[in-house]
Amino acid sequence: MKFTTKIAASSLALAALAGGAFAEDCGDVTIAEMNWASASLLANVDAIILEEGYGCDVELISGDTTPTFTSMNEKGEPDLAPELWVNAVREPLNAAIEEGRMLSALEGPITGLGEGWWVTKKFMEDHPEIDTVEKMLEHPELVPYIEDEDKGAFMGCPAGWGCQLANANMFRAFDMEEKGWVLVDPGSSAGLDGSIAKAVERDEPWFGYYWSPTAVIGKYDLQMLPFEAEWAGTENWDGCMVKSVDECADPQPSSWTESVVHSVVTAEFAEENAVAMGYLAKRVVPGDVVNAMLVYMNDNQATGEDAAYEFLATKEDIWTQWVPEDVAEKVKDAL
Repeated sequence: MKFTTKIAASSLALAALAGGAFAEDCGDVTIAEMNWASASLLANVDAIILEEGYGCDVELISGDTTPTFTSMNEKGEPDLAPELWVNAVREPLNAAIEEGRMLSALEGPITGLGEGWWVTKKFMEDHPEIDTVEKMLEHPELVPYIEDEDKGAFMGCPAGWGCQLANANMFRAFDMEEKGWVLVDPGSSAGLDGSIAKAVERDEPWFGYYWSPTAVIGKYDLQMLPFEAEWAGTENWDGCMVKSVDECADPQPSSWTESVVHSVVTAEFAEENAVAMGYLAKRVVPGDVVNAMLVYMNDNQATGEDAAYEFLATKEDIWTQWVPEDVAEKVKDAL
């Protein structure tokens, strides 16, 4: 059974739960606060709404993708992972859903997220005809490489990052060297971010890899270019693109692998807490809003909790759509 089929079956089960009578008492809820900004924000938003609005007794537990999934799968705790990036745990999550230990409460808690190849907003405005990756690849002269302006600069990932391999193999798959491109190693996370900041501040072109939601995308309003190439399949991506050059002899042109993110719960929690499940089924945050909140966190050195209160105070038009009016009023009173 494919993952999407299992998720659909999971969603049917949740619909039945959400359609039933809500429990009078929300009870205890443990939430994984993952160690990246958007996940910390979302975990704290959930915690405040569930605690202040529904009367849940909430505990935040520090986490990361694989350790949190493993704990939920093997120990049944924490109850909820608000932002689980599925690609990293796809096979064991499939098994956990199939065997009845876990469920997806919501697919896509944040819209517009994912990895890919981006350009600056000014570049997009100056060159509206360059509206796909493939069209961009035909014009390296539009993004001159500082060390050889006869070539174009494509900014990849720093050495040691998982995305470095994928970008290097994508570079080969699209014959970018033959088309006049240089794959640039930014050296570090700071180097990658600095290259973007410098380009935007100087109105210079920039083309390279990044991901959303992030403060950088929000602050500099980068624009993702879509691929004309279709997804070339799991065997090409997992069996080649994400491996070393020595292990990937013949990478095929492909769109970037889809980023799949779910809010995931343990099956026991789903059965026992209809209040929380009903809330989670509606809780979707627009990607541009998340990026703006990450900029707020970055500029103000704010924690996920700080940003959650700021979000609830300034984005009532969004979150009040997730909850009944009486619950919204309780949350507002607590701010």
